[in-house]
Amino acid sequence: MDHPHDKPTVRVPRKLSAVPTVQASEVLAFLRQHPGFLAEHPELLQILTPPSRERGNGVVDMQHFMLQRLQAELARLKNQQRALVSTSRANLASQARVHQAVLALLAAPSFEHLIQIVTTDLAVLLDADVVMLAVESSSCGRVALPVHGIQLLERGAVAELFGADRSVLLEPEAHGDPKLFGSGAGLVRSAALLRLSVSPCAPPGLLAIGARKTGKFHPGQGTELLGFLARSLEVVIAGWLDLPTT
Repeated sequence: MDHPHDKPTVRVPRKLSAVPTVQASEVLAFLRQHPGFLAEHPELLQILTPPSRERGNGVVDMQHFMLQRLQAELARLKNQQRALVSTSRANLASQARVHQAVLALLAAPSFEHLIQIVTTDLAVLLDADVVMLAVESSSCGRVALPVHGIQLLERGAVAELFGADRSVLLEPEAHGDPKLFGSGAGLVRSAALLRLSVSPCAPPGLLAIGARKTGKFHPGQGTELLGFLARSLEVVIAGWLDLPTT
């Protein structure tokens, strides 16, 4: 039991000690005890300054030169690795988006709902801003469309855009064409155009995907996933219209 005249004990916090300074001799001793340390941590070679030896006028220290080359090569390989990882992640994300888009097309309960999915839902699923379906007119004049949301093109417009061999056009810098993107043309600063050949009995068409961001679609970008999306849409449209496929 505490005595009534005892003074209360006051705990005084100890002063935080400064971070201890590592001496050069300690680093040397550690490296001597662990000779494989740099082999286990090669990233240190990128930041360490290699020693330079004096060999006299006109004499080149090849060991110093080779170590610098190894450091530069290590930095280049690490940058390539980062770029590869970033590209792989982007490709996986794009693949997941296209797969979700195709599943949405297959789940359409009617042809009208299919067109609605194309012109509304695909923009969200593909991380784009505008997606439109365009089809050439089957007659010389402009005719009323059976389904709202389809852009009508003049005959020969698809062949003029794509030529004979191409099925995908990527435009890094684009000004949206109202003939393709309708009222959403003003939003488009980059575009991907996918040729649609639904059936020998149907007029040519295309799927126009537009984005606000310049450079979202660019030459050199892989087009296999976009081609798969176009082929899937062709099959679904042909099924709803009971048309033979190509």
